[in-house]
Amino acid sequence: MNRFDYVRPMSIDEAIRALAETPAAKIIAGGTNLVDLMKYDVMAPDTIIDINELDLKDFVREEDGSYRIGALVTNSRIAYAPEIREDLPLLASAILAGASPQLRNAATTAGNLLQRTRCSYFYDPSTNCNKREPGSGCSAIGGLTRMHAILGTSPSCIAVHPSDMCVALAALDAVVEVVGPKGARDIPFSDFHRQPGDRPQHDTTLAGDEIILAIRIPPCRFGNHHTYVKLRDRQSYAFALVSASVGLDIEDGVIKSAAVAMGGVAHKPWRDPKAEEMLIGKTPGMEAFHAFAQAYLSTATGQGGNDFKIPLARRLLVRALKQAAAGTPQDQSDKSIN
Repeated sequence: MNRFDYVRPMSIDEAIRALAETPAAKIIAGGTNLVDLMKYDVMAPDTIIDINELDLKDFVREEDGSYRIGALVTNSRIAYAPEIREDLPLLASAILAGASPQLRNAATTAGNLLQRTRCSYFYDPSTNCNKREPGSGCSAIGGLTRMHAILGTSPSCIAVHPSDMCVALAALDAVVEVVGPKGARDIPFSDFHRQPGDRPQHDTTLAGDEIILAIRIPPCRFGNHHTYVKLRDRQSYAFALVSASVGLDIEDGVIKSAAVAMGGVAHKPWRDPKAEEMLIGKTPGMEAFHAFAQAYLSTATGQGGNDFKIPLARRLLVRALKQAAAGTPQDQSDKSIN
């Protein structure tokens, strides 16, 4: 690990100034990802800006039923808060499906959004990686691809976003509040994470001198018709092979709206609004679910070692839709899949 300067701002304005003055700086909160990257010499910031003194550790339920969750609220606090479990059970379930209790106690809301890919080539400085060194090439392409993307890939990168929490936030239509020297702005969650394109070194649309203040989540319209299902190599402390957050708004036996996001399949939590429209007006059932899964994954392309993900993802989507329609969400304390 390289030497670095350490800054601990006491206000948001001070944190913004510190970022603007030191472009190579990195923000640290829980440190569950950044510290690992520094240990592996994947990242070597010259300055660390510790934001743990900032007033970003609370979440509020607004009068309309929406939530505003501060950037420094820990994953554990969100997952176990009674009001979150009551109003946003899809979010709580997704968080509990990820990491370990120890990591969830330290990991923060903003840190979860900003975690880097767990691609083994990205973590190995001896290999070529366009994320670490733009223009150097992608060692994953033609390499070991079992954990890699099947949707939205590019010739520059086939890595996947590792978060469980973000898959739920995508389905919940969250908004990310950020602030920088030019002021505050809101980023719809669908626009926050990027596809790799020819700039895979940029995971998000967050500017280098901006910090996340909070996420806002509108009132949930799904009731009990939701689920988060995660398939992985082992049932604890493992990243998803494929995962799905599903929410259905069902009235009089007909689907009024649907939100389906997948993890483990792309550089960002993946949604397909056109495929979701196929479910609107349909009676929940296997015929509609299979047709949706086929459309959702119509552009999926394997890299050899991850070809199995395409039929696996298709089956997972059908299973998750079936759970959500029945109002029997996956219980994260029960490691068997319903």
